[in-house]
Amino acid sequence: MEHRLSSRVRAIAPSATMSVDAKTKALLDAGRPVINMSVGEPDFDTPVPAAYAGIRAITHGQTKYTAAAGTVALRRAIAKKLQEENGLTYTPEQIVVSCGAKHSLFNVFMTLCDPGDEVIIPAPYWVTYPEQVRLVGAVPVIVQCDESTGFKMTPAQLEQAFTERTRVVLLNSPCNPTGAVYSRSELLALAEVLVRHDAYILADEIYERLVYGVEHLSIAALKPELMPRTVVVNGFSKAFAMTGWRLGYAAAELPIAKAMASLQSHGAGSPSTISQAAGVAALDAFDPAMVAEFKRRRDVLVEGLQSLPGVQCLMPDGAFYVFPNIGQLLQRRWRGEVIGTATRFCELLLEHELVAAVPGEAFGAPHNIRLSYATHYDNVVQAVERIRRFVEQLD
Repeated sequence: MEHRLSSRVRAIAPSATMSVDAKTKALLDAGRPVINMSVGEPDFDTPVPAAYAGIRAITHGQTKYTAAAGTVALRRAIAKKLQEENGLTYTPEQIVVSCGAKHSLFNVFMTLCDPGDEVIIPAPYWVTYPEQVRLVGAVPVIVQCDESTGFKMTPAQLEQAFTERTRVVLLNSPCNPTGAVYSRSELLALAEVLVRHDAYILADEIYERLVYGVEHLSIAALKPELMPRTVVVNGFSKAFAMTGWRLGYAAAELPIAKAMASLQSHGAGSPSTISQAAGVAALDAFDPAMVAEFKRRRDVLVEGLQSLPGVQCLMPDGAFYVFPNIGQLLQRRWRGEVIGTATRFCELLLEHELVAAVPGEAFGAPHNIRLSYATHYDNVVQAVERIRRFVEQLD
């Protein structure tokens, strides 16, 4: 039988990060000493209070359905967190808990976008953004940013990207893959453009706690006029090392929140009761030592990359990625073969030096690669030496 798949799923580009991770794990299963710097997953354990809260939920019979938007207890705790930490006032009814921040983002696009609507996305971008936009029939409008602006969209670029079909502007700060963090002045400058246009702002703040010497700020808190048009997305995967618990949330104006909850009730039901119980405890269990350790790894990785001829690497202010520019190396040869692309560079690096990185093409930046330092410090040090050895062998 010939299987006829929908044009919707046939158009999906495979996730480059998941693809590299799969190849890496296959090598690891074969006993190869790969250093995996491809995946955005903290190597820390879930905070003990959160883990025990999940266990208690199981042993105390909290294993039934919850409301589609999540438990009142968790939504109340999230509302408290948003008020105290971000200066954002939401009621529990304005919060929708989902199966990860990725799920929350999809809910937002499904709720706000009609076919043909445009979504402004600064590049470099997380690989999933444009795919989700296309899945709902909308059109990603990519704003190219590079090292000259610290990988951040300027007000002039934002202004130029607007059309009569613009429906959503996406801001991801701290950013995956670049680690860029918008400052107060930069956000206020973007806000001045946004107030002149009738569009929603989708603020993906999943990496908000992972900043190094700078402050994370929510754009809606800086410009109250934007609050009714802003949807904040966050989750537990990064700051609380809870990737496998699948727990995220969105906060929005009540009509939007109700619509997302209704959508979710038909698409996923409700998030895991057990994960939600763990989430309540996690919000009071963040460990700042994680940030200090990530900073230590970041510093040694960036210093090592900056010392390599032909590599440019900005110092990221947040998240746990570096995004070096290897454009000069792409014209060089590996054993007679012109490397040509970041994808080929990453293939060769994995094959010959057993370092897994993600090519920049997946993020809209073909001259860069993404390296995650969410791995042990010793692995980061060793990875630098392996990358150096690889670069030194290029003709």
